[in-house]
Amino acid sequence: MAMTNELLRYFRAKEKERASETAAATQCPFCSVQCTLQLVEERIVERRRYKAVPTDNPTSNGRLCLKGMNAHQHALHPERLLVPLAKVDGRFVRVRWEEALSLIAERIISIQKEDGVDAFAVYGGGSLTNEEAYLLGKFARVALKTRHIDYNGRFCMSAAAAAMNDAFGLDRGLTNPLSDIPLAQTIILAGTNVAECQPTLMPYFDEAKKNGAFIIVVDPRETKTAALADLHLPLKPGTDAALAVGIGKVLLDEGYIDEAFVRERTVGFAEWKQHMEAVEMDEIVRLTDVPAEKIRLAARKYGEAAEAIVLTARGLEQQADGYAAVRQWINVVLAAGKVGRPGSGFGSITGQGNGQGGREHGQKADQLPGYRSIEHPQHRRYIASVWGVAPDELPRKGVSAYEMMQKIEAGEITGLLVMGSNPVVSSPNAAFVAKAMQKLKFLVVADMFLSETAELADLVLPVSSYLEDEGTVTNVEGRVCFRPAARKRPGEVKHDWEILCAIAHKLGKGRFFPFTSAEEIFNELRLASRGGKADYYGVTYERLRRERVYWPCPDPHHPGTPRLFTERFAHPDGKARFAVLPFRPEKEETDEWYPLYLTTGRVLAHYLSGTQTRRSPALSARQPEAVVEIHPRTAKRYGIGPGMLVRIETRRGAAVVRSRYNDQIREDTIFVPFHWSGLGQINNVTSDELDPHCRMPAFKRCAARVRPVVDLGRN
Repeated sequence: MAMTNELLRYFRAKEKERASETAAATQCPFCSVQCTLQLVEERIVERRRYKAVPTDNPTSNGRLCLKGMNAHQHALHPERLLVPLAKVDGRFVRVRWEEALSLIAERIISIQKEDGVDAFAVYGGGSLTNEEAYLLGKFARVALKTRHIDYNGRFCMSAAAAAMNDAFGLDRGLTNPLSDIPLAQTIILAGTNVAECQPTLMPYFDEAKKNGAFIIVVDPRETKTAALADLHLPLKPGTDAALAVGIGKVLLDEGYIDEAFVRERTVGFAEWKQHMEAVEMDEIVRLTDVPAEKIRLAARKYGEAAEAIVLTARGLEQQADGYAAVRQWINVVLAAGKVGRPGSGFGSITGQGNGQGGREHGQKADQLPGYRSIEHPQHRRYIASVWGVAPDELPRKGVSAYEMMQKIEAGEITGLLVMGSNPVVSSPNAAFVAKAMQKLKFLVVADMFLSETAELADLVLPVSSYLEDEGTVTNVEGRVCFRPAARKRPGEVKHDWEILCAIAHKLGKGRFFPFTSAEEIFNELRLASRGGKADYYGVTYERLRRERVYWPCPDPHHPGTPRLFTERFAHPDGKARFAVLPFRPEKEETDEWYPLYLTTGRVLAHYLSGTQTRRSPALSARQPEAVVEIHPRTAKRYGIGPGMLVRIETRRGAAVVRSRYNDQIREDTIFVPFHWSGLGQINNVTSDELDPHCRMPAFKRCAARVRPVVDLGRN
C-alpha cells in the first residue's frame, strides 16, 4: 500500500510537471460592447483546453455573453488560412508572400493604366481596428489615389450617422454614457433587440426597470427585448418614421414641448410644428397598424418623464427611409428637450465591434480621419499636410458600398481589395453581388477563412485574428479601447496593416507607410484626427492601457467626454436642427403575388455573415441553420408545418429555410436571420433600394411569399 501511494504521488508529480495554465488579456471581437476577458489555456500532458474568463471594465462590468465565451473557437479553428493562396486554373494553390505582393502591385498598376485610377476599389470592414481602418483609408487615397472606398458599416450605422450629423452636428453612437440608462424614467427602444445583439448591456435596462422605468419597445415581433417591455408597439415593418411622427404629434397636441429648450437650443421648430399640426392620427394608425391609444400612451410616458432616453438600431435604420426615421425620433427628443443631461439622451446602438471607429477615420466614401469631410477644402488641406501630399492629389468622394457593386457590374470598377468583410453574404440582393464580382479582372481578399467572397478571389491573403492583432477599437459608448495581442500569429499570417504597408511599398509609396507597429499608426491617427469632430489627439496607448477613454478628447490631460451636448450642439451656432421629412413609406409593397413582409435580423449565437461564428462548434450547435419565424395562423394558411422546409420568394429570387412557429410575430410578417450562405442566404432576396440620404439598403422590409418545399429537386 505504501508503495502504491508513493507511485501515485510520483505520477501526479510528473503530470503536474507536464501541466500548465496560462492566461492572456484580450477582448471579444464581436459586438460593439467590446467585453474584456482572459483567455485561459490549460495544458495537460499533450492536450490543450481553452476557456474565456470575463474581466471587469466600465462598459460591461465583468460580463461576457455566449459569443464572447466561445470566440476563441474560430480563431483556433483548423480551417484558418495560414498561407497566401492564388487561384490557378480554378483551384487555389499556395504562393509565397513575395509572389502575392508582386502580383497585387502588377494588377493594380495594369488595371489603373487600362481602366483609370478609380477602376481599382477598396472595400473595408467594421471589425478592423482603428489603426487598420485609418490605414485602409490612407492606402486608398494615397497609394491607389482612388475615390472608390467604402465599407460594410454602410449597412450598419449610415442612417443614424447621417441623421445625427445633420441634427446634432456630430455622430457618436450614444450621446450619454451607458451608466445613464438606470437614471431614466422612460426608455424607448426602437428597432433594437439588445437581448440578442448586445446581451451584456441588458443589466442596465434591468436596473432601470427596478428603479421604476417604463420601457417601450418598437418592433414587429416580440423579441427577447420586447419581453422586458411595459409597452410593446408591434408596428408594420418599414413604418418607423410614421410612428415617431405620431409620438411627436401627441407631444405637440398635449403640451409636452420644452419651450425653453426649443427656443434656446434648436432651430427649425416653427416649420416642424406647422408640419405636425397637419398630421392626422388616423393616418398614422393606418400606416403603422398600431392603435392610437398605444401611440398616445407611449408619447405621454415619454413626455411626462423627468428624464428619458431613446435608443434606435438596425431594425429602424436599415430602411429605404432609415435616415428619415432616425431624424423623426430626434425631432421627438428635441421637442421634449430630453438630451444633454444625466438620464436623458438619444443613441443608436452600434452593431459591429468597431463600427464607430471604422467610420470616423476614413473608410467611408466621403470621410477623412477625425470625421472630416473629403469635400471640405480646409479638411483636405489638413489631412494632406499630415500625409505629406498636396491637397489636390487627394481624390474626391466615391460611392456607397452597394453602389460600388453596381459599378463593378457596369464595368466601371474592375479591380477590388476586400479587407475584413464578406459582401457576397452581407450585401442586399446578394446574388446580384456575387455575379457582379465574377466580372472583376482582379479580386484580392484578406481574411482569416475562405469566406464566400474569398472563394471568388484571384488571390487570398491570410490575416491575424483578434487574439493576435494588437490595436484599438471604439465601442458603443464612444470609448476608445485598447486590445492587446494574446497570442502569436500562426503560420505565415500577417496583420491587415502589415499587408497594406507591404503593398504600398511595392507600388513605390512606401515612404507614406513607414509603420512598424500598430502604436505608430495610432500616433499618426491621433494627429490626423486633431481638431476634427472625432478628436483622438489626447488618447495614447499608455493611457489606454489604464482606462477606456471617451472621445472627443483633444488633449492628453483632457478627461474625455462621456456626455455630449450638455451646453452646445456641434453645429457652428451651437444649436440642433429639427427636420421636416416625409413619413409615408415609399417602399416595396405587398400585393396578391407577394402578400407578406419579410424582415431580417440577428440571433444570439451568430454574428454578421457568420464567417466566424459558423466555425465555432459551440455557437453553431446553438443554431445550426437559418429559420423563418412565422405566425402559426399564417403558416397554416400556406400549408407550412413546424420544422418544415420553406421556400421564401421575393422579386429578386428565393431562399430555403426551416420554419419556426412564433405566435408573437405579426401575421403579415416573416423574420429570417442573415448569418447563413447557400440555400438559406436570405440576403439573396432582400431589397437593394437605397436611402437617398445615406445609401442604406432596405434590408428590413420587402414583399415576399412562402410555400412548403416538398421536393428540392423540383423547386
